Amino acid sequence: MKIALIAHDKKKNEIIELAKRYREVLALHELYATGTTGTLIMGETGLSIHRMKSGPLGGDQQIGAMLANGELDLIIFLRDPLTAQPHEPDVSALMRLSDVQKIPLATNGSSATIMLESLKNGIYFGA
Repeated sequence: MKIALIAHDKKKNEIIELAKRYREVLALHELYATGTTGTLIMGETGLSIHRMKSGPLGGDQQIGAMLANGELDLIIFLRDPLTAQPHEPDVSALMRLSDVQKIPLATNGSSATIMLESLKNGIYFGA
């Protein structure tokens, strides 16, 4: 399964902790991430991650292109809903594409935990 990992600045620590907690699960899959998030997760977990550009520099769009081309199976995008993002149109487009392509998208730690627990238990409800 191909999984994308993305986090806004104020959510970086949360996605790192999530990746540490589910390291064994994530290690079984092909991982992609925006630049800074990928670097931080790799440094803390040793997981192999294909890194894109930083989100504001086009990384969200690179992930979006993969999504549009049917190249992703699940996205974990820990968003900061209380801080304006300079690349908000890219974020909105990514969320819209996940709905169009029927790809599960977790936007907070609770939904990400549910998805990762499902993978851990061998349960996946794909389209």
